[in-house]
Amino acid sequence: MLVELNLDGAVVLVTGGVRGVGLGITRAFLAAGAVVVTCARRPAEAPGASFVACDVRDADQVSRLVTGIVERFGRLDVVVNNAGGAPFALADKASPRFHQKIVELNLLAPLLVSQAANAVMRSQPSGGSIVNVSSVSGRRPSPGTAAYGAAKAGLDNLTASLAVEWAPKVRVNALAVGMVRTEQSHLHYGSEEGIAAVARTVPLGRLASPDEVGACAVFLASPLASYVSGSTLVVHGGGEVPAFLSAADTDGGSS
Repeated sequence: MLVELNLDGAVVLVTGGVRGVGLGITRAFLAAGAVVVTCARRPAEAPGASFVACDVRDADQVSRLVTGIVERFGRLDVVVNNAGGAPFALADKASPRFHQKIVELNLLAPLLVSQAANAVMRSQPSGGSIVNVSSVSGRRPSPGTAAYGAAKAGLDNLTASLAVEWAPKVRVNALAVGMVRTEQSHLHYGSEEGIAAVARTVPLGRLASPDEVGACAVFLASPLASYVSGSTLVVHGGGEVPAFLSAADTDGGSS
């Protein structure tokens, strides 16, 4: 049975929803019939969505963002905390300020946005849904992005804690996203040959598309997930083939 995800008229905020994974999430909610507002520090076009400039690390800007959405549309039904990321930097080389900024963006900013959203959602008869975009980096070693991985691990725990505190009016879930093919894939994986080689380490044999991540976010926000809260849905194509399998020189045996 084909079940269509329908969010006609729902008002959705997607932070960082103008490029990469965020744009895929924006497109998925638009396709489901939602009214989408995106935000980022610098203006960028996301066709079909409204845009508001906002630094989600700044509490005053976040407050104005959410207040403006409610004033314009009358409510806020879904928030997707997607804004995040980190450049490569070895932990012993990066400055304390660098690490602070990474944690602010990937952990504290989603908390700020969620707090502002919860204040609105808990007063609505239908409540609301918050989806945090986390990463598999929070579940395995994250060399070169240690502060990022630690922040994402914290985001998974924050998701579970807020789901308990804010129930039953507000559901809070997360996506632990694996490797995604975006316009910036070359910064992480190199040339097309490098990207293809990385894709071969994934059991499904390819990187995810931003739209596939978006579909998962729509599901968690939709009535189909009405009894799902405090969960982190892993979206990684089966994970990573264990390194010992390529190193071993036997055809059989077990781990």
